Amino acid sequence: MRNGQAVIDADTHLQPAAETILPLLEGEYRERRAEFEKRLVPIKTGRAGQVMPEPYRHRVRLGSGGGEGGGWAGNGPRVLGETGRSTKDWNFQKFMGSRFPTIGTEDYDMDGRIREMDEEGTDVHVMVTGAFSGHEDQDVNMAFIRALHRHLDDSCGRYPSRLKSMLQVNCLAVDKTVEEMKYWKNASWPVAIHVNPPPGMPLDHPDLEPIWRQAVEQDLCVVHHSTATGYPGEHDLWDNPFLGRLSSHPWGAMRAVASFMGAGIMDRYPTIRMAVLESGFGWLPFWGKRMEDQVHYMGYTADLKESMWDYLTGGRFFAGIVLHEGPELVKMVNQIMGDHILMFGSDYPHAESRFPDSVDLVEGWGLGAEERKNLYWNNAARCFGLEGL
Repeated sequence: MRNGQAVIDADTHLQPAAETILPLLEGEYRERRAEFEKRLVPIKTGRAGQVMPEPYRHRVRLGSGGGEGGGWAGNGPRVLGETGRSTKDWNFQKFMGSRFPTIGTEDYDMDGRIREMDEEGTDVHVMVTGAFSGHEDQDVNMAFIRALHRHLDDSCGRYPSRLKSMLQVNCLAVDKTVEEMKYWKNASWPVAIHVNPPPGMPLDHPDLEPIWRQAVEQDLCVVHHSTATGYPGEHDLWDNPFLGRLSSHPWGAMRAVASFMGAGIMDRYPTIRMAVLESGFGWLPFWGKRMEDQVHYMGYTADLKESMWDYLTGGRFFAGIVLHEGPELVKMVNQIMGDHILMFGSDYPHAESRFPDSVDLVEGWGLGAEERKNLYWNNAARCFGLEGL
């Protein structure tokens, strides 16, 4: 809480290491632990850029190798103005805060996380996470998703009113994903589903329909969060991390919003909610107006019952802020689209966070009392079904 206002942080992260997840595998997958341990990769750099101490914790590389998804670190970076890829070591992005978050708060140390929430002035963390994936056998990927969900249940269960998270979606195993969603139907921590379709599968793909139906049944928001791998336009970024990070995150959200809304999903499910996180937000008025024009000019969408602008502004769409866009763009979006869309987000404990000063930074933006209350609490509470907290 800051200056008497409770704060929901809609964009934070939890990324448990192999040492946390492997013991939570069940049945035959626990018996295959030795096989998975052959795929361990040491974590030498923390999520905020910390130099990690030995003995290292690890991630599990279930796929065939690094860089297969087009991530900007995996293919060898090229510096703008140079002709070829750099032979230098990959440089982790600059930490934007004033002090590194405590090691472990992104993995297993929930007590430490709560202490840092109190320090920064946030009351609730909505934690975006991800399971180790990329195995050719979708049953293996689902086993790791189930293990992740067990970890989330334990972690959030320690502080049920303060820690919330999302169910992971495997778009290549829809039936098993729906079963897993149903398993956690009565748990208090899942407030959304995190959907990241593989390359070649758009968000409007009809195979995903059972997932939207189950999300509505469980009153879960559909979340698109930016990603560093498999991002759109990857072949036109010339192996440059600056261009990759600059363009991929907003464009990934733009296409997600357009495909989701243009497919008529919000018509078929009148209570479904959608949110985009860590993808910028200043583009929203431009994109809303452009989508509305192109629906009529180009077509090739479903027969929509409402306008694209109404889908964006009608109370079922939300967007997390990114701190670098600042008060000018917050006020612009609020003025054009209404102050019921934007949610506070810090990106804790990642390098883009301004930890431990993220809330204090926004406190200096000069927002009005109602704007401030909506940004910090009301909008995220509606987005994630947290009105009763």
